[in-house]
Amino acid sequence: MLIAFTGGARSGKSTAALSAATSAGAPVTFIATAEAGDDEMAERIERHRADRPASWTTTEAPIHLALAVEQVDAEATIVIDCLSMWVSNRMLAEDAAGTRSIVAEAGDLGERLRARSGTAIVVTNEVGSGIVPATSLGRAYRDVLGSVNQAVFASANRAYLVVAGRLLELQDPRDGV
Repeated sequence: MLIAFTGGARSGKSTAALSAATSAGAPVTFIATAEAGDDEMAERIERHRADRPASWTTTEAPIHLALAVEQVDAEATIVIDCLSMWVSNRMLAEDAAGTRSIVAEAGDLGERLRARSGTAIVVTNEVGSGIVPATSLGRAYRDVLGSVNQAVFASANRAYLVVAGRLLELQDPRDGV
């Protein structure tokens, strides 16, 4: 089962993902995609670590997310937090032509997560609701992340928009309007 959470910054999506993982009733592997590039980010990462149960396994995968997923026991619950940082890391590591491969990899990742016997939970930011970024890199990031989110959410069994700590379940467009 694949459960996906999206929302703005500080919307409560990570908290919702942690709650869903706790209730899954299986061992949990948390796959973190953020890197501590500065002191403020290092503090954020430490706060997130403190929020997770000590019994959970943490794997850091800022670039090689699919490889990290493959290494987790198929029965375990996986939490990926978050696709937003993974896309940023990948875009900064590749040239512009590589962005198509990021979206394709995300689609494949979504399918693999859905096919697992254990629960998979993905967290990502919704960045398309704000202003148009002022730089070409910002606009490219918004566009790639939007496409990545669509590719992963297409495989999700359940998807949620999180606003102010509240969840709104998103309808699968294949179910009709």
